[in-house]
Parts: sequence; C-alpha cells; structure tokens
Amino acid sequence: MEAGIVGLPNVGKSMLFNALTAAGVPTENYPFCTIEPNVGVVPVPDERLQIIAQHVKTKSITPATVRVVDIAGLVKGASKGEGLGNQFLSHIRNVDAILHVVRCFEDDDVAHVDVTVDPLRDVEVIETELLLADLQSIDGALGKAKRVAKTGDKEAKLRVELLEVCSSRLNDAKPIRGLELDPVHGKLLKSFGMLTAKPVLWVANVDESDLTGQGPLVRPVRDHAEQTGGMVVPVCAKLESELIELDEADRAEMLVDLGLAQPALAVLSRAVHQLLGLHSFFTTRSAELRAWTVRSGATAPEAAGVIHSDFQRGFIRVEVYTVADLQQYKDEHAIKAAGKLRVEGKDYVIQDGDVCHFLFNV
Repeated sequence: MEAGIVGLPNVGKSMLFNALTAAGVPTENYPFCTIEPNVGVVPVPDERLQIIAQHVKTKSITPATVRVVDIAGLVKGASKGEGLGNQFLSHIRNVDAILHVVRCFEDDDVAHVDVTVDPLRDVEVIETELLLADLQSIDGALGKAKRVAKTGDKEAKLRVELLEVCSSRLNDAKPIRGLELDPVHGKLLKSFGMLTAKPVLWVANVDESDLTGQGPLVRPVRDHAEQTGGMVVPVCAKLESELIELDEADRAEMLVDLGLAQPALAVLSRAVHQLLGLHSFFTTRSAELRAWTVRSGATAPEAAGVIHSDFQRGFIRVEVYTVADLQQYKDEHAIKAAGKLRVEGKDYVIQDGDVCHFLFNV
C-alpha cells in the first residue's frame, strides 16, 4: 500500500519526501531504501521493538515500513489538464491515501504560486481539482451504467445508485470521503478509484517558530480536517532536512534544544501507517526481531503470507502473545508457563502488536 505526497508548487513537498526517505531516525535501527524514482520506503519507528529486544536475544531489528510516492505538483486547472494535471491525477489514482502538504510558513525567499500565503485557500485549490476530476469520472461512468441498467443488470443498477449519490455529494462541494454507504455500495466504490474517497492526512509545513502547529496559519487547516474527516501533522520540512544530516548524538542534542522528544518525521510515518489502515505484528525467530505490516482485519494465514507465501499456503496455527505479556513475564518460556501463550487457528484476526510464531507445513 502507498501514500502519495501532493501539494501546490513550493510548499515543501519534495523536501519532505527527501527527508522521509532519508529516514530521519537512527539508520542502524531504521533502514530505508529508494526502490524507484520518486518512490521511497519509509521506516515506522515503534518503541515496542526496543521493549521486545530487552527480553529476546536478537542480532538485528527491522521496523515496519510504508511506501510513499512524491507525486507531480498540482496547479489550478489540473482537472482540465493544466500544468502536470493529467500526470498528477493519474498518479494519485494509484495510491491508497493522500499526504497533502500545505504551506503554513512565511518566507520571502520562497515564492508562493499565488503570491500570498493562505493555507486554507491552498487546501481548497487541490480539493476542488480532485472533486472536479471525480465529477468528470462520474459523468462518464453514469451514462454507461444507466444504459446497461435498462437491460435489467443488477450490478449496473447498483452502480447507478452509487454514482448518483456520489454525484450529489460532490455537487454540494463535499468529498466522497466520509460518505456513509452500506457494505455492498462501499465495496463497489473502491472499483471506481475516486480521488476524494481516499483518506487524507494534512501535513502542515510549519516554521521553526511553530513546531507544534498551534499558530494562526495551521488553525484553519485543523478546522478543515475536523469538518471533512482527516488528520493534521505539523512538520518543519526544513528543520527535518537538517536533522537527518546529523549523527545520532548531535541529532539527540538538537532535539533537546528544540524541546522535542523525537523528530516530527517519526510522528508522521506512524500517522501514515495508521492512515493506510495498517497494523504491525512482530516475529522474533532466526536471530531477527522484525515488525511486519498487515492490513487491519487480516487473518493469521494472511499475516503469515506477508512473511512468505509458503507460510500462508501451509498454515497450521499461530502461537501468540503480547508485548505487555513479555514485559510482565520477561521471557517466552515464562509466558508459556503462565498460560499466556495463545494458540490460534485460521480464523484468528491479527491484532496490532501481536508477537507471533507461525507453524506451517508444505
């Protein structure tokens, strides 16, 4: 699953992407790699890994990761092909969630595409273009669905119902995101790849004087997020870019001087993980402590398949305990002796933070 970084020109989008894919956290614990141009794999810092490592001998620690894509900048009129609009819209259809970078800082040396800094206006420009693009998609699909529905096709009738509801909402200038649908229509919606249906996290690119994002430029973004369904994470992309250039000791010292417990990028990567609807589970075998990523609601065999397809194909059962169990009983033998090691079958739904040992036979 991927999250796409979007935003107007000169809002700090590429700077944020470069900082994210350079990890922004100690590299010996949180490795990263760039797997293709403008696509990066970003580590998800997780303090539970360090807790497990205190009680389980391991030679290496590998965190969960999320994929981020730096998508071409957007300008007003993108839905009509202005600028890199067509490229932008095609790329964003392929991601699962949107990281919308909004400029929330003043700097005379950094030109704004609309001259003045107005975060809410910037948010509305991009949201309007996504909304117009969805309306164009619906106009094309609705006519076809109506023609097929006249033949009595049941799925076509469902498509007409769904598209008309979405069209009405978009014409009220509201994103499809947050629209309450029954399971049948909800599943059908996913097949259309609507841009405004994707979950959004607003990244407020702030100045060093407002690292917590409580200033007047961020406030309207927070209000908009509350009204339309989404989260806001303040990040000073310029500062984060400086932090990643430092060694671990200097980085820690600078964070203390700034009054920060951790880089904002660590907070952001965890928020992206949450935005994508992902959970982490842990394995401790083969001298490696590793966090794996799985979608929320995944079953034990599906989680096993994330490790290796053979694990899923030959799944027998999974032995599970929690990080809290490990903290209390100190080692896996004591957990088992206390009756806290659970044995679960194919129907078990993996919970965030499960420590798992999969048993399989192929």
